[in-house]
Amino acid sequence: MGFLGGSAYAMARDISEGYILFNPSIMKRTTPAELQQLKFELEKTIRDARANQPPVEDTIAQQQRNRKILRIQQAIMMIENQLKQRKYPR
Repeated sequence: MGFLGGSAYAMARDISEGYILFNPSIMKRTTPAELQQLKFELEKTIRDARANQPPVEDTIAQQQRNRKILRIQQAIMMIENQLKQRKYPR
């Protein structure tokens, strides 16, 4: 199937920004190797998001950062559960 957006990196970025709503129907069309690659890119993206610390006074930026981290965490959890169901090593 390939990745939405062209590559695993682009798809991870789009998931983190909320442009792609990651759901089980997307995962059904992907191979376990593609899911592993996407999980790797999501983990890199979450590290970058956590490293970006907006000022404490900027509540809007803090909320955006937290939403981004939440979207990435949920996608990683969904991938891990899907790989577990397929009995593919994580």
